[in-house]
Amino acid sequence: MVSRLPSASALVRFCQKLNRIKTLEDDLMETSLKRCLSTVDLTLLGVGGMVGSGLYVLTGTVAKEIAGPAVVISFLFAGIASLLAALCYAEFGARVPKTGSAYMFTYVSVGEIWAFLIGWNVILEYMIGGAAVARAWSGYLDSMFDHKIKNFTETHVAAWNVQFLAHYPDFLAAGILLFASAFITFGVRVSSWVNHIFAGISMAIILFILIFGFILAQPKNWSAEYGGFAPYGFSGIMSGTATCFYAFVGFDVIAASSEEARNPQRDIPIATAISLSIATGAYILVSTVLTLIVPWSTLVPDSALSDAFFRRGYSWAGYIVAAGSICAMNTVLLSSLFSLPRIVYAMAEDGLFFQFFAKVNPTTKVPVIGIVVFGTLMALLALIFDLEALVQFLSIGTLLAYTFVAASIIVLRFQPDKSEPSILRELEPSPHPQDTSVNGERITGEEMKEYESFSDKLQLVDIAKKDKERREAGQLKASFEPYLRFLSDCYPGEVVTIAVVTLMVSAICIGSILVFGTTHLHLPIWSFYLLLTVFIIGFFISLFLIWVHEEQKKRTTFRVPLVPLIPALSILLNIYLMLKLNYMTWIRFSVWLALGFMVYFGYGIWNSKENLREPKNHGVTARYVVFPSSSLEETVQQIQPNPQDTMGRAEITNEEPVKR
Repeated sequence: MVSRLPSASALVRFCQKLNRIKTLEDDLMETSLKRCLSTVDLTLLGVGGMVGSGLYVLTGTVAKEIAGPAVVISFLFAGIASLLAALCYAEFGARVPKTGSAYMFTYVSVGEIWAFLIGWNVILEYMIGGAAVARAWSGYLDSMFDHKIKNFTETHVAAWNVQFLAHYPDFLAAGILLFASAFITFGVRVSSWVNHIFAGISMAIILFILIFGFILAQPKNWSAEYGGFAPYGFSGIMSGTATCFYAFVGFDVIAASSEEARNPQRDIPIATAISLSIATGAYILVSTVLTLIVPWSTLVPDSALSDAFFRRGYSWAGYIVAAGSICAMNTVLLSSLFSLPRIVYAMAEDGLFFQFFAKVNPTTKVPVIGIVVFGTLMALLALIFDLEALVQFLSIGTLLAYTFVAASIIVLRFQPDKSEPSILRELEPSPHPQDTSVNGERITGEEMKEYESFSDKLQLVDIAKKDKERREAGQLKASFEPYLRFLSDCYPGEVVTIAVVTLMVSAICIGSILVFGTTHLHLPIWSFYLLLTVFIIGFFISLFLIWVHEEQKKRTTFRVPLVPLIPALSILLNIYLMLKLNYMTWIRFSVWLALGFMVYFGYGIWNSKENLREPKNHGVTARYVVFPSSSLEETVQQIQPNPQDTMGRAEITNEEPVKR
């Protein structure tokens, strides 16, 4: 029995390594990067990340094949769903102004292994996303020249007929990625201004599409003669929402840029709100115009907008729209190439990824090695792979990141605030053996006798009472203590963490029943509704258990409203959409996760900065103390200095801390 203790202890320490939380520096604004981005810069980065190929390709695809003219409603619902996730990103970006986006947010609140997996999936998301947009860019340009580039390449270079590979090597897509990578290496100001130019042209062309499109609009295209407004019903609208949701994934570039923002506490939330509003408005209005210019059933998905103007006899307008689509795709490429190296830089800076990716060019203040390496890998993907089968890969990584960020908001909001003083810190022993401290004032050994008077004992009791009345985050609210007294025995924040896990499990069960209940699981109607009711009740009980605990004190930075409701709804929606993905996506996702585990357990866990920190085995180890009212005076007497002690030291040992 005794021989098992070392292995059990080692297992506990190993699990602690997996769940250790990143220690933030005292000065969060200190960085090796250059803080030069304004609110306008961040807003245009966000708009560029969202309003790209989706506007010119996705609108026509969803309208033609999924929702009909009701694609307008699908984009509205998708915008609202994205807002839930964007609010969580905005709070973290303002509160933790460090690059890394979802990876960093998960690391400071949930734990290391989860943060690595999120970062690992976001890397793949940006690589595939950038490569897919590059191929769409080259395809759109090629279509303007009657596919002459494609025909020349297949005839004179190569033509492949291999599964997962493209039909021909796309040198144009690879070239544009390498060219864009070169711009990114010149520094954040250069890449920001290039993004401004393309985003400005794109927004001007979108304005042209709206004005000229509404002039050509024919309301009869929404009439019953052409199938009506919602030919696929409510199911089509919701399926369209699931597809349209991915048009908004680019807003996290704002959070990824928070370490280069001048005033992240103010700029990140404002830029997130404005960019998401612009993107949602653009998608809704453009899809309205598109389905009013020509009947929705006659749309050409790959080039719906330009083709609509061609068919109405305005070929010059079609060329303008095609030029706008190329500019919009350039902004998405820049967004992917801008964010990806910064995620890698953040992971390498923390020691979880190869250290040379953390090097920053002293002149341009950007991670040049990461830009060059991953820009080249992205170009290679665009050159040889058929990315249509991998595009859904984007969805699962993004939705997983959104889910963990929403959960992290709840966990962090209800964690004890380490900056808030406690009675233990007010009475902590002085580093000088002859001194002690009360209320932050040092009292020398000569003053101890006066301090030991009965009136000062009463003052100590009064301090302890005030500290008890000022409940810290993660504790049960005073109004609920008489009814839920059994929860008051837990550590601050412990019940909230358990409730968040229960909430996520309930969300998975609810999503599984809704997606697979009547198809794969073949549940009877009564069983379907019974299980759904049980897990919905579990979901709301978890919400209630979180809500009855104290939040952290108000901060000056942006805070998500209605916590835990908004993050919980975001978790539920993200998990539901993840379960809607096909099984091949989950298989590819599992393979990528396996590779990630090899990198983490082979390199990251041992080279993590948190692993290299020296353990602090001296001093008082207690962090939070809650005094029970029944033994308040006795507790104060225990930590009060002993008058018989000739050295005048408080009798606080390094034994197991008082916890409640």
